[in-house]
Amino acid sequence: MSQSVDLYGTAYGNLATDALQQVRRDTYDVDFGQSSWVTAREYRQFFRVLDLCATDHILDVGCGSGGPAVFMAQEVGCRVTGFDFNEAGVHAGMTLVRQAGLQDRVDLRCADIRGALPFADAAIDVIVSMDVICHVLDRRSLFSEWRRVLRPGGRMLYTDPVVVTGLVAKEEFATRSSTGDFAFGPPGVNEKLIREAGFELVLVEDVTDAEIEVSRRWHDARETRGSEIIRLEGEETFAGLQRFLAMVHRLTSERRMSRFVYLGRKPEK
Repeated sequence: MSQSVDLYGTAYGNLATDALQQVRRDTYDVDFGQSSWVTAREYRQFFRVLDLCATDHILDVGCGSGGPAVFMAQEVGCRVTGFDFNEAGVHAGMTLVRQAGLQDRVDLRCADIRGALPFADAAIDVIVSMDVICHVLDRRSLFSEWRRVLRPGGRMLYTDPVVVTGLVAKEEFATRSSTGDFAFGPPGVNEKLIREAGFELVLVEDVTDAEIEVSRRWHDARETRGSEIIRLEGEETFAGLQRFLAMVHRLTSERRMSRFVYLGRKPEK
């Protein structure tokens, strides 16, 4: 059985080190502090799909190190509030916010994304969540809260990188979930839960190719700088994360596990 390995503490705690900055550049081409499967090119596509504008107030659920929130604010000019339970990630994110001079437009908070949101009804224009929903089992409650805080006509978009689309062995599941709590499901479950929460399902698209490419490049970039990264993480964590990334690439490239993006809209009435 695979042991747990700390992906996020490692990524967030060492965010500004030269070694991990170079790994992100090699992995994503455009480094904005991300630690998911999303690239700048893909995120910009999501911005267009959401039809974002500068007057939008956007909630980033599972904002991680805050890099994607800063990137969104810079690209669109919008206001972004981000929530994440990882304190190190939020701390690193606020450093990025200050460096970018975006304190008036980006606010990151440490909070449990599964709980009640500290917003009035219909206070938010758009909700985004990049590769985080896979850590939430009770999505009925989550989506109900999203629907409450979204304005009529508001949109929600999230990616789920662990949709099971083939046969997966027990040990493969264990390695794929070694970086935290995961909830795996088959195609159709997210769609059903979105509709049951009262959203109009606008778009479902297979975006596995990004996960295939990013997992390969991330693994190889870390391997190239192995000695530097081992000094930061230790040999056990380094080896565990390499096994994790190799398993992600194997399962996705064989299409036994897939990544989908979902876009929902709260009805106007």
